[in-house]
Amino acid sequence: MMVHMPRDGDDIARMPRGGFDASCLDRLLETDRQEYLDRNDVDDRTKRQVIDALDWTGRVFGNHERFAQLALDLIADVADPKVLELGAGHGGVSRVILDNHPTAEVTVTDIDADTVAAIAAGDVGAHPRATVRHMDATAIDAADGAYDLVLFVLSFHHLPPGDAARVFAEGTRVGRRLLIIDLPRPPAPLHLLRLATMLPLAPWLPFVHDGVISSLRCYSPSALRSLAYYGDPAIDVELRGGLLSPQVVVATRT
Repeated sequence: MMVHMPRDGDDIARMPRGGFDASCLDRLLETDRQEYLDRNDVDDRTKRQVIDALDWTGRVFGNHERFAQLALDLIADVADPKVLELGAGHGGVSRVILDNHPTAEVTVTDIDADTVAAIAAGDVGAHPRATVRHMDATAIDAADGAYDLVLFVLSFHHLPPGDAARVFAEGTRVGRRLLIIDLPRPPAPLHLLRLATMLPLAPWLPFVHDGVISSLRCYSPSALRSLAYYGDPAIDVELRGGLLSPQVVVATRT
């Protein structure tokens, strides 16, 4: 399938979330509005409600286990793997990786200092094979090839296109593989139905409020390919799922 590839930085910055080939309707189904988690004018209690709800749904619906298994499959051939999780939020996926792999060392990071402090104060922070750090996913403080796997789960859509492309570049620089798991961007008619089910509750439930914005900000497969190409033309991407199930991206440098 032909995918429009960006020509320069201004081009990628203007890319719609549905990609350069997005339909007119799809281009309307996006927003620059930030989620509560990304806003400085929102109190910590509201942000914690969103993070706790994400952790709860991940545990109850098995997402933590499912996402951790995707990561474990990619490091199955590594004896003592080193894993970096970006934008960890609650740290639930890293917790499962540590529980399910006897020798994996996991560096758990987030850009929000309060979130990092909360992870460090919990069971993940106390784990002997875990390191908790404050880190910007667009400027990873690590040497080339320092990790066997870099993991970014359900947070990639928070980033505007320019920053998202830098994550592809940085993640594949410091890691042998970059695994991104994020929300699917369905075709516009299905997207409208999804939004219609969520919007009535958005003013009252912080988790749903952020869910609506996340839905409008998630990237299409076409957009993900363009982001990877702009990050570095040498980056190869494998895409899985994405219609109704989470999108899975495995990126490597060729």
